[in-house]
Amino acid sequence: MSNNNEALDLAYKALERIAEHERECGERWAEATVELRALKNATKEHSERWERVAWVVIGAAGTTLLAVITGMIV
Repeated sequence: MSNNNEALDLAYKALERIAEHERECGERWAEATVELRALKNATKEHSERWERVAWVVIGAAGTTLLAVITGMIV
């Protein structure tokens, strides 16, 4: 009988540890999800900013090229 009680106690402790582990993992997963969403938003904002910079550079290069071609023709 004592052996049976020890086995039940051990199983109960194992279940408690598993439940604690699941709780901790759930919390970490929630934190990671929040961080990933923030990272996604920051990346999107930066990409939009760099896209605007790229259009300014392309526009400036196009204008310069047009001015050079016009200067060579006239």
